[in-house]
Amino acid sequence: MAAKRYTIDLPRHMAECDANYLRLRKLFPRLEEHEGAAFALGQSDGPVVRLDVLERAPYTTLVRVSQVRQGADGEDPSIKVRMYHDARSAEVIEFQNERRFAAVYDYPNEKMRHKDEKVQINRFLGEFLAHCLEHGVSLSREWGEQVTAQR
Repeated sequence: MAAKRYTIDLPRHMAECDANYLRLRKLFPRLEEHEGAAFALGQSDGPVVRLDVLERAPYTTLVRVSQVRQGADGEDPSIKVRMYHDARSAEVIEFQNERRFAAVYDYPNEKMRHKDEKVQINRFLGEFLAHCLEHGVSLSREWGEQVTAQR
């Protein structure tokens, strides 16, 4: 018996992307006015999460979500997210410097990506943003935005 080919659950995937858009807007409410936002996770001396606007267009904004450990050189891997304002949806377009994720992969494949890699990456973003909303502590940074996490 042949295994059934994986197919993406498009309504569920789009619901995750829509929820990620709302989470980003809660974390960065003045997105149109500022170039970035920052907040600590846990306590004010915890890891810092940065949201940086990389590109603005009439209907989209490209945002980098990254975590920086205080006292460490450089940043941990980041996630680039395209926010679609007309659709009120946000989708990961780059994760750990990898781009162009297909909706479905055959398995095995050359890069050893999971069959549902795109879904998993967007779900990870959702879980990370939900954690930020739950445990974020406001910080003031030079690029002008102050984030207040809603508990």
